[in-house]
Amino acid sequence: MTRRALVTGAASGLAAGIAPLLARDEFSHIAITYRDTPPHETLRAIEAAGAQASAERVAFTDDDAAISAALDALIARCGPFDTLVHAVGPLVVKRFARLTMDDYREMFDGNMRSAVLAAQAVLPAMREAKFGRLIFFGMNGSSETRPYRGFTLHQAAKSAVVAFARCLALEEAPKGITVNVIEPGDIRDKAVTRSEALKREAGSPRGRPGSFEDVADIVRFLAAPERDYLTGAVISITGGLMEAAERIAPPR
Repeated sequence: MTRRALVTGAASGLAAGIAPLLARDEFSHIAITYRDTPPHETLRAIEAAGAQASAERVAFTDDDAAISAALDALIARCGPFDTLVHAVGPLVVKRFARLTMDDYREMFDGNMRSAVLAAQAVLPAMREAKFGRLIFFGMNGSSETRPYRGFTLHQAAKSAVVAFARCLALEEAPKGITVNVIEPGDIRDKAVTRSEALKREAGSPRGRPGSFEDVADIVRFLAAPERDYLTGAVISITGGLMEAAERIAPPR
């Protein structure tokens, strides 16, 4: 089975480390999106891992038509894709008293609306093939609407992503399409490997920070063809962290 994956927001962050690791499975082509700087390093890493790589500029804060056009162009050039890893998700950490409507639009357009538009773009081909894997990113506690100071809009947007994904999972399951969510924990250094993380200390119950490889393990697990019975799930990758430390709360 020749497979193709679309990983959004893979110019940097966790997705930049996750995308090349998909080449260890059956993915022959991995396409990524970026917003500003062309992701040459990520593309080289994908190719070094043995897969073809391509990139398309998609600013998920643009208007609907521009985003859809960019995604459609990428699909026409490099698709169809049987797997979507939607890792895009801007983060604004502020107390509510300091938030603006621009912050609101960035959080909900960049997190929730982007998930809807990405799903709309890839689902038609998945339905036709009767196979697909959609993996969205929440944040620690988004499935429970767990409160953290300073995350008023971000957590609300991520909780909306979880609700969207779980409802979508019900609708698409008969077509062989699974839809799941992962909730990364407090991973500050997005480029750290697991071997490097094992040498560091962190405030999680596990006692070490997380790494992109820890998250990639679950992405690859959920993307596997044989994982057709696991859908509508939310998997936390937090090292056991349940509550946000006060040190990450923004000023009053």
